[in-house]
Amino acid sequence: MTTASIRKTSYNWRVADIVVAALIAVAGGVIFWAWSQGANVISTPVNAVYPPLTGLYAGGWMIPAVLGMLIIRKPGAALFCETVAATGELLMGSQYGTTVLISGVLQGLGAELVFAALVYRKFNLPASLLAGAGAGLFCGLNDSFAPWGWNIAYSGGDKLAYIVFCAISGAVIAGALSWIATRGLARTGVLSSFASRKAATEPVFN
Repeated sequence: MTTASIRKTSYNWRVADIVVAALIAVAGGVIFWAWSQGANVISTPVNAVYPPLTGLYAGGWMIPAVLGMLIIRKPGAALFCETVAATGELLMGSQYGTTVLISGVLQGLGAELVFAALVYRKFNLPASLLAGAGAGLFCGLNDSFAPWGWNIAYSGGDKLAYIVFCAISGAVIAGALSWIATRGLARTGVLSSFASRKAATEPVFN
């Protein structure tokens, strides 16, 4: 069997992959809903200081995309987990309505594209940070330029600042925290049937 065929086979989703990805997505939906409630609390004081700073809070909405890929490590994992999580929030009654689903798809795509650019071979800390930043970038662009974007009235400079803050938040909250969580889960042995089972001992930067 050639190396190419082995790699292709390893990318096939198993039932276990689907089940775990769904669990991550469902948990992510609950996180999304709770994170949205928190946004209501911080928005008023932050807006009083500098509205684009709310982008620093956005990373929590991107955790399923990065965490799902770090655990499953197969094409589509980031997009799947983020989209299903957004669907879960919508079903629980999101204050953002159906636009939350669009946001989920775009954020998942932002993370997915980073892992795809790395040919789904890198799952270290830099890859996680970049994936989180990618999700944050797409989040910021969506919020700033889509017709339904809530800060579409911002000036060009404020939009740029918001997008940068979203990317930073995605890198730190979704990227770094998901990477730490994956290593922690690997230590418990619950990832023994996944490629991420050795995450706890994998090099941080290589």
